[in-house]
Amino acid sequence: MTPRDLLDSSWRAIRSHVMRSLLTILGIIVGIASVVLTVGLGLGTQREVSAQIASLGSDLLIVTPGSSTDSSGMRGGFGSGTTLTVADANALASQVAVPDAIGVAPEMTSSLSIEYGDSNWTTDVTGTSTSWLEVRSRDLLYGSFITEDDEASQANVIVLGSDTAQELFGSTAVVGQDVTIDSQTFTIVGVLTSAGSSGDTSLDDLAIVPISTMSEELNSSSQSVQTIYIKAASSDLLSAASQESEALLLNLHGISSADSADFTIAVQSSLIDAATSVYQKLTVLLTGIAALALLVGGIGVMNIMLVSVTERTREIGLRKALGANPASIRNQFLTEAMILGLSGGALGVGIGVGLALALPAALGTTIVISGEALVLSVVVAVGIGAVFGVYPAARAARLAPIDALRAQ
Repeated sequence: MTPRDLLDSSWRAIRSHVMRSLLTILGIIVGIASVVLTVGLGLGTQREVSAQIASLGSDLLIVTPGSSTDSSGMRGGFGSGTTLTVADANALASQVAVPDAIGVAPEMTSSLSIEYGDSNWTTDVTGTSTSWLEVRSRDLLYGSFITEDDEASQANVIVLGSDTAQELFGSTAVVGQDVTIDSQTFTIVGVLTSAGSSGDTSLDDLAIVPISTMSEELNSSSQSVQTIYIKAASSDLLSAASQESEALLLNLHGISSADSADFTIAVQSSLIDAATSVYQKLTVLLTGIAALALLVGGIGVMNIMLVSVTERTREIGLRKALGANPASIRNQFLTEAMILGLSGGALGVGIGVGLALALPAALGTTIVISGEALVLSVVVAVGIGAVFGVYPAARAARLAPIDALRAQ
């Protein structure tokens, strides 16, 4: 029997029981579609998180304070303390102390209500320095950013995020307008371009004021900052800038051992690596669950092929009596099982790709269609058909012609 005859014969046998064949490969269809979706969802989420972290800059260091302790002795988490100050940020900006850094931007943030006429909007008002725009890799849509003169004179000027401007004015063309914060009037000098969101947090819902104004006018003369961003001269010098910053802060805080540091320095690349590792493990876990559906589908193929061998016992006996050897009988049933696997794989891939294109709009997430995953899914489906078709094919090949012809 030629390969073409073998395929034709196998395909006719499958088409003779269309509904049974579809039910047989249902498990494979579900399993393959699940693999396509879980791999795509894992890759999409990984891409989103990596893009959000990378948008801050691959050459960025993030310095946060240590933990706080209240009057009852209860300790808060890292970042809840007040161990970082404006003076620390000014020291880190020194090219002598930290030569591998090209920009430092402290952030002093409070959630405050901004008012314009009858409108009001509560957002994070951040006091920072003139270098914030460059360090955070942000751009202006309109106007200008705060200047050194604004910072020196504690000027009541403000730069709005695009979402904040829309909420207050219904427009982003608002340079020159005045808003009120804590009964103080601030003049809008600029509006930031949109930067999207990070998780559930909008990066465009914020307001920027000079850090001196924030400290003296809006934050009860506090000198503590929540975060200090340090931009290294290049990604290659990130480690050097981190070491220089750590040594300087330890010296300023009178701490002799890095293990006792009252601050934390995080590197953007490490955050990306950590996020990537988490989502890779999640993808593997979800793919493993989908593989169980494939296993069930494979068992279904084997069961149906065994039923097919039983139903076609007389056919097998007749073919053997006419000269068919065991190998040709085995190859036919094995080919049928592989065609079932291929059909299930192709349908599963089609359904998986369709859902991957339709679900992002409904779920608000990203699903990446991986070409490698699609090809591998089809190969696995065919492999499942072959593996689970071996035993039924071997059983058919072992039937004795005389016994097969006597079967009813």
